[in-house]
This record gives sequence, structure tokens and C-alpha cells, in this order.
Amino acid sequence: MSTVALKDVTKVWPDGTVAVDRVSLDVEDGEFMVLLGPSGCGKSTVLRMIAGLEDPSAGAILLNGEPVMDLAPRDRRIAMVFQDFALYPHMTVGDNIGFPLKLSGIEPGPRGERIGDVASALGIGDVLARKPGQLSGGQRQRVAMGRAIVRRPGLFLMDEPLSNLDSGLRAELRAEITGLTRELGVTTMYVTHDQAEALTMADRVAIMRKGVLQDLGTPTEVYGRPATLYVAAFLGAPRMNLLEASVYVHLDRYIALNLGEQALYLPWNDIRARAISHYHGERIVVGMRAEALTPVAPDTPGDVLQGRIRYLEHHGHESLAFLDIGATAVVVDELGKAVTETDAETGVVRRIGGALQRLTGRTDKTVLEREEAEKASVLSDPGRHHRRPAELAVRLAPYPAVSPGHPLAINVRMDALHFFDERGDRIDVGWR
Repeated sequence: MSTVALKDVTKVWPDGTVAVDRVSLDVEDGEFMVLLGPSGCGKSTVLRMIAGLEDPSAGAILLNGEPVMDLAPRDRRIAMVFQDFALYPHMTVGDNIGFPLKLSGIEPGPRGERIGDVASALGIGDVLARKPGQLSGGQRQRVAMGRAIVRRPGLFLMDEPLSNLDSGLRAELRAEITGLTRELGVTTMYVTHDQAEALTMADRVAIMRKGVLQDLGTPTEVYGRPATLYVAAFLGAPRMNLLEASVYVHLDRYIALNLGEQALYLPWNDIRARAISHYHGERIVVGMRAEALTPVAPDTPGDVLQGRIRYLEHHGHESLAFLDIGATAVVVDELGKAVTETDAETGVVRRIGGALQRLTGRTDKTVLEREEAEKASVLSDPGRHHRRPAELAVRLAPYPAVSPGHPLAINVRMDALHFFDERGDRIDVGWR
């Protein structure tokens, strides 16, 4: 049995940089937990603190329910696999795999048997006499994994072990790693910046941003019901379409979501309608993935948006059309908050409005007049600022008979829309 618990763990570097900010996380026995996020988000630091290679500035780390702050790394029953393999170049493959057993004082006979079993399981039984310099990248990675597995640890920590390999080999080793860890029943924490690895390998995914845990759940949960705007923008290929929408409530009928020149109508009997109705007269962010959009005939009734193709991307198995529907795109700034205007040169950002009405109680007309005045001042200085038109990504058949400038109508699955407030938090009820 091996469980991991992080309780409000924080790591602050000597220069004051907060690498990890009050992260709490529980990993169950035998679970494959993936820490996902961009470079510098703190995910590797979390792994190093669990291994005992770094000391947390605050908080507690528990293994099997027991604090480990006073335990040396060698006493934690942890095996770690690094990005750069960290093999001994002067030793053979067999000696590299068996080195932890040698240090533990295991006799050559039993040691050789365990080395052979692990090497056979990893498909490197025929290269035990070679040295790392004579191996391919994939073989060296298997040796590094073998050296970790042979110890029969209670916990695997894997720090981007596949990032140095080509895409074909990564896909092959993804299946091997998940198969082996589940066969062995070993609790695993795996760090990656690759969302494909996270969504295909994990039992649960913990998504981090600037040291803060943004979301936690199964791959289906974090992809289908992202907790924050940042998670919504981070996951998915193509990325989720994020649009600014003005909310207008028609009681007991529907909620109009004005997307610039067009609108979508959320039925009043939709479970999400009551939560969104609190934003009447304000702006929110509406997210829609490409799979929620279907090309239809222009006169099709229902929830349909009209647009023109700005450009096309051909991917062999499908084509992506990017539509201008007269809406405004929402980008995600460095803090993970929603913004709709960017400075063309310096990246200065402005958050979308709405908080003023809550604080002052001003009428819809007053707020809208203020917003229109702001837009006019921004647009009067095109050299500094610009409003970014939305480019709605839509999946089409491979090499369709359309071209840039071609009109296209798309049906929107209203039940597949995502809603976020100006802080970047999900607007929903009972969403997990």
C-alpha cells in the first residue's frame, strides 16, 4: 500500500519566487496521477519535494498517512525516473538496472534473476551486455524505468520521462508505462506538459498554473467540465473557442447570449440558466469546442451561427475552418483571467467588465454607455490597441470544397457550451 497526501504545500525560492502555492492533493493507493501544466508551473518541484530532494517552505507531505519531512530520500521507498535518463555510462545495461539491488546488498544470484525479469518485461533482455552509449533513446528510457522498477518501490515518480523521444516512440512507451504500472499496482505520479499523455495515461489529472492547482479530476471531467477558464483554454486540440457574450434575461423564456452581431438563446429550463441569469446586463465568457459545432445549411432552424471562413488548415484526416462570426475572442492573460483587448506591442491587458454593476447597482443603460465609451476610446487609437475578432474553429471533412471567404452556417449544441465569469471561474450548478 502506498498513498500520498500534500497538505497546503508551499515552496518559495530564496529570491522570493513562489514555485508552489498551497497545493493540497491526495493520491490513492495504486493510482496513476498526472501533474499537467506548462514549463515553470511547479509540477516538477512538487515531485522533488515528495522525493525529499527539496524541502517545502510550508505545509506537510504524508506517505501512507505518515509525515516524511524528517525522512531521507533513500528511506521513503520511492523510485524516480528523470527526463535525462541519468544512466551510468561506464556500466552495462544489466549493471545499471541492478545497481540499486547491489547497494541494498542483494546477492548476485537473486539480483540477476530480478534484472532478467524486469529487462524481459521491458523488451530489453537482449541488450543487457551493452552500455548506454550503444542504445537508442527509447532503449535508454526503458533502462531508466527498469532501474526504478527493479527496486519494487511503493511509489513511482516520473518527471517528463518521454519528452526527449520522438512522437511515435512516445506513443508506444505511453502504453508500456501505463500497462506496467497497473500490472505492478504501484502508485505513480507522472509529470508532463503534454496533454495527450495526461488524458491517455492518467486515472486523474491535476492541472497546475504558476504554482497553483487549477483543476483536479478524471480526464473526462477536466476536459468535459473544466473548472477554470485557464483549464478550458489549455486542454483540447484545437483549443476551445472562447467568446465574449453579453447576457440578457427574458424571465421564464430564455437567456440571450449576444455574441457581437449574433446571439444564442439558452432555454429557461436549462439547469444552468438560473446561475447565468445573475449576470444580466454583464459580460461573461462562452466556451465551445469544435466538436460542439456542426456545419449545416444556411436556412437551418435552431441554434445556428453564420460566418465566413478566414482560413483553413488541412490535417489529412480532417480540415479545420476558422470562421469570422462577428464576435470578440477572449484570451487568457498570465494570471489566467479573461481579457478581450490586448496591447499590440506590450501585451497590456484589460479584464472584461461586469464587476462595476455588482458593486454600484447602476442600471444596464449606464453600464452599457460606459462600456461603449471605453470601446470608442480604444478604437480611436488603433496604433496601441485592437479588438481581436473571434476565429471559431470548426471541424470539416478532409479537403472540403470551400475556400477562405466562403460563407458557412454552423449549428451549436447548447448543452455542450461552457460558461465562465470575469474571474475565470466556471459558472454552473452541480457540475462535479
